[in-house]
Formats: sequence, structure tokens, C-alpha cells
Amino acid sequence: MRNLVIDIGNTNSKLAVFKEKELVHFERLKELNQIELTKLIEKYQIKNATVSSVNKDVEQLGAFLKQSVNYLPFTTKNIGGIKNNYQTLNTLGLDRWAKVIAAYKLYFGENCLMIDAGTCITYDVLTANSEYFGGSISLGIRMRFEALNHYTGRLPLIDWNKEETDIPNGNDTQNAIRNGVLQGVLNEVEGFIAIENKKNKGLKVIITGGDADFLNKQLKNSIFATQIIHEPYLVLKGLNEVITL
Repeated sequence: MRNLVIDIGNTNSKLAVFKEKELVHFERLKELNQIELTKLIEKYQIKNATVSSVNKDVEQLGAFLKQSVNYLPFTTKNIGGIKNNYQTLNTLGLDRWAKVIAAYKLYFGENCLMIDAGTCITYDVLTANSEYFGGSISLGIRMRFEALNHYTGRLPLIDWNKEETDIPNGNDTQNAIRNGVLQGVLNEVEGFIAIENKKNKGLKVIITGGDADFLNKQLKNSIFATQIIHEPYLVLKGLNEVITL
């Protein structure tokens, strides 16, 4: 049985095919194309599909998928053994909920902090007794660079390469911006980890998202090294788990 899962984010769409729990295909797209989706469905003989979107109505996409597969709408009501204490389920991001489901399945019985470094940086905690209370939403790295440029008169927009691993010294204006943004993000992330470490014993820190490589490399040199897990497909794995519940 092969499943198609689609995660539509603020910047890109991520698409994956699973053979039960095994990831057999992944691609990142700017725009979804129905012709290409049809080819993928036929190539892998997709049986089931689901979609998570942070910013788009997926009714049309769902109707398209229903024509050839068993389409399962993904909502925050897909609980699967988790006690969800979030107060406004209608505003809980589906990608955040998919990450919680993935952590529940992959690290059952563990205290987990999920950090998603994408357009925004989100922090979500699932306790060892499978309770979810929510988390925090912060500005992503690119958004911070853009905000400094937009809300000031003379600060330039920095073209940051996410493959860079070193945080530069602030020896000129461009490097001062890079240092402030990148070191600020790192300090923020380490602060959240430190707070949750005090609350939750044996905390597992799971990092995902487009800027996860940068954070992962930085945190590997920190005091939290043994607790860091890089899961680049966390949202997609969570969506797949819903299909197999």
C-alpha cells in the first residue's frame, strides 16, 4: 500500500510517497501541478492521500485527489491517542499537529520538543504521557533579515546562505546583521530547550524545517548535543501516520 502526503507551507510544498512507513519518494515544489500529480499517482499506484496546508484552502486539491485515490482530509481532530489541550483547535496549524502525531508515533512515551525552523520558527511540546498543550511561534530566520531591512531606513537586506555554518563577528554592517539575526535565533532556540529541559525529564529535541540544517550544526556543539534529533520529514511522517492509524 502506497500513500501520498502533501504538506503545503508558506514558501514551498513538500510531497512524499510512503510504502507503509517507508519513504520512497520526496520532492519540494513551488507550485503543485495536477498533471505531475497524476503521473506520480499512476507511477506509484497510490491508494491513499492526505494534505496539510498552512495558507490555502485544499478543497479543490482534495476533490482532484478523490477522483483517483482514497482521500482522507487531515484535521486537528485526527487525535490518535494524544490528549490535545490546545484551546483554539480551529487556529492550530495542521503542520504543527502533524509534527505532534509524528513525535507520538516515533518517540512514544518520551518528552519531546519539536522545533520547526521554516518561514516561522515553531516550538511544540508533547509530554511523555501523550499530552499536548501547544507551544510558541516566532519569526523565522529569513523573516528577521527582511524585517530589519523593511523597518529601517538604511539597513540592507542580507542574502543569507543557509548552507553557512559559521556565525560571523559583527565587524561591518552586513556581518553585524548576520551576527544579530543568527546568534539571536540560536540564543532563542537554546533558551527554549533549557526551559523545557527543566520541566521535562529526558527531553528529546526534534528539529525539522528548511533551516534545520543550520540549527542542527550549531546545536551539535552545544551542551544539548546528546538530545538533538534531526528529522527533516517530520511533518510528512505525521501525515502518513494519520493514514495508517
